[in-house]
Amino acid sequence: MIKFLDLQKITQKYSGEIREAVNRVVDSGWYLQGKENEKFEADYSRYIGTKYTVGCANGLDALIWIFRAYVEMGVMQPGDEVIVPANTYIASILAISENSLKPVLVEPSIETYQIDDSKIEAAITERTKAILIVHLYGQCAYTERIGEICRKHNLKLVEDNAQAHGCKFNGKKTGSLGDAAGHSFYPGKNLGAFGDAGAVTTDDEELARVVRAVANYGSTKKYVFKYIGRNSRLDEIQAAVLDVKLHHLDKDVTLRKEVARYYIDHIINPAIITPIVKDWDAHVFHIFTIRTKKRDELQKYFAENGVQTIIHYPIPPHQQECYKEWNNRSFPITEQIHNEELSLPISPVMTEEEVKTVVNIINRY
Repeated sequence: MIKFLDLQKITQKYSGEIREAVNRVVDSGWYLQGKENEKFEADYSRYIGTKYTVGCANGLDALIWIFRAYVEMGVMQPGDEVIVPANTYIASILAISENSLKPVLVEPSIETYQIDDSKIEAAITERTKAILIVHLYGQCAYTERIGEICRKHNLKLVEDNAQAHGCKFNGKKTGSLGDAAGHSFYPGKNLGAFGDAGAVTTDDEELARVVRAVANYGSTKKYVFKYIGRNSRLDEIQAAVLDVKLHHLDKDVTLRKEVARYYIDHIINPAIITPIVKDWDAHVFHIFTIRTKKRDELQKYFAENGVQTIIHYPIPPHQQECYKEWNNRSFPITEQIHNEELSLPISPVMTEEEVKTVVNIINRY
């Protein structure tokens, strides 16, 4: 079986360094809010190119705390609107709803699968306060036009960088392009922890301070609580593991791109649509997505031939039960993507033989 993602093999690549880091934490006797967090936050800020990184429990919380901080700062208030792509993992939208803000869905481009910047301004109202872009599948969603729209309408630009660690736009890393960004370090991400973990990056000192407080019970000082917060902290073991893997991230992304390039160059089945890549710096291939009209049949064919594939995602957010008020709305491009998308195996530990096997199977389908 060719696994969709072999986390065991990925961990083995750096197991010596990881064991050393974990043992260092175990022996230290300090397991929360310590030196490992400080080091990872500083190293990640340097890597992304922002002044501040605030570690937290997971990627969803990272986005929740950004919007919560804006509410606490008076930048937003309940009922304000946030524009978000209709084609996204639901966490992007949940973070908005969690703060009593209103998600406003905008269709993606069928070529990039990212939010269609030509459709954003039509969705702006007097209650719009932000645009949340999602660098879906590892591809940069930012465009100059989106930046211009935010400046023109005085909107905050928030990035969901959960799938795009190491991605760039004109030399700048995603996660540093907007006012703030949420990052996920779920184990399967390009930069993955050994459990749930996340972070917020920003150049805004006040935002960073408020995020750190609300994610720590609302406390700005021990036993002094300015906000009604929650417990959402990055633990020392996860920070130590992430810091080890961060130093290998660019090399691992390069290996992912080699797999992606081989797929794009060698998949010749006319029924398969592969990604359009105009800038290889602007895609880190967290997911290698293809589209085909007979997606379910192809996935079954792969399974019969010993290849594991995944659908990202089978049901779009507006058709989920938790958003019943949207169930009768039509987002045809989003629905097309969700009906046709299939993700092929891709990782920095795939062998040349495995990659060729995947290509041979899809070409003879």
